[in-house]
Amino acid sequence: MAGRAWKFKDDIDTDAIIPGRYLVINDPEGLAKHVFEGVRPEFAGQVRAGDFVVAGTNFGCGSSREHAPLGLKGAGVKAVVAKSFARIFFRNAINIGLPLFVCADVERIRDGDSIEIDADRGIVYNRSRGESYRTTPLPPFLQEIVETGGLVSYTKRMVKSA
Repeated sequence: MAGRAWKFKDDIDTDAIIPGRYLVINDPEGLAKHVFEGVRPEFAGQVRAGDFVVAGTNFGCGSSREHAPLGLKGAGVKAVVAKSFARIFFRNAINIGLPLFVCADVERIRDGDSIEIDADRGIVYNRSRGESYRTTPLPPFLQEIVETGGLVSYTKRMVKSA
């Protein structure tokens, strides 16, 4: 199923995703109310489950807080597609079960476009423009972590099956 693309520029830091004053909130739904409130105040009220965040380079730079990907997941964001990610944000997102995809063609995606991702084949489909773009699929072990809901769920499952 396709979702709306919410387009952002380069160097979106974790403070832009979740402002520091909300770090006292630890539940995804509570954080979701404040996602991008300083850069796109309408986001929290208009984002729908299954929507995508699309950005340029270095998405998630800044501090290492897990609140940023947790807020995105709580808001129902299905995945983040960007030209590149800050390394700590990438790991934090995977650890909480939010998939990320690197795509060189993000500038072809407009704000509001309807997109879909085939994670296994590594393809972003832009339904609004009738185009498709290559993305780097997650390695199988990272896909498994995301599919089980994050690192804690994955570890519990591994321990249970041992």
